[in-house]
Amino acid sequence: MTCVRNGAYWQLRLERGEDVPTEVAGFVLRHQIRSGLITGLGAADMVVLGHFSLRTKKYRKRKLAGEYEIAGILGNIAWDGKVPVCHMHAVVTGPDMKALGGHLFAARVAATCEISILPGARRLGRKLDQTTGLKLLALRSRG
Repeated sequence: MTCVRNGAYWQLRLERGEDVPTEVAGFVLRHQIRSGLITGLGAADMVVLGHFSLRTKKYRKRKLAGEYEIAGILGNIAWDGKVPVCHMHAVVTGPDMKALGGHLFAARVAATCEISILPGARRLGRKLDQTTGLKLLALRSRG
């Protein structure tokens, strides 16, 4: 991965073979980014997307192999203790140009993946919500 600070945001370029969620989380940890927004696009040759069931409180995962355009990645950054949580969703398209989307568990870069991170000023955390079984953003209003 290569990266550059560009004013208020970071621009990352991931290389062939790198895993998007792993690289983004590592970058956030190394730079101690307190919170933020994530956007991206690129190409992948292996993607794992998920759909969360509120009924079972589990993700159903689908592994996609082959050539996929990453039409969009959208996410946010928070922390679970000392571990960064980069919550990302993605939309990908195959050769048939039909879109598939969901929670992004993995994406192995095929050609490139360009990620932008806009850091936030406040450290945000996550807290387990008993109703959904998910670790939701723990937000406190400043009044």
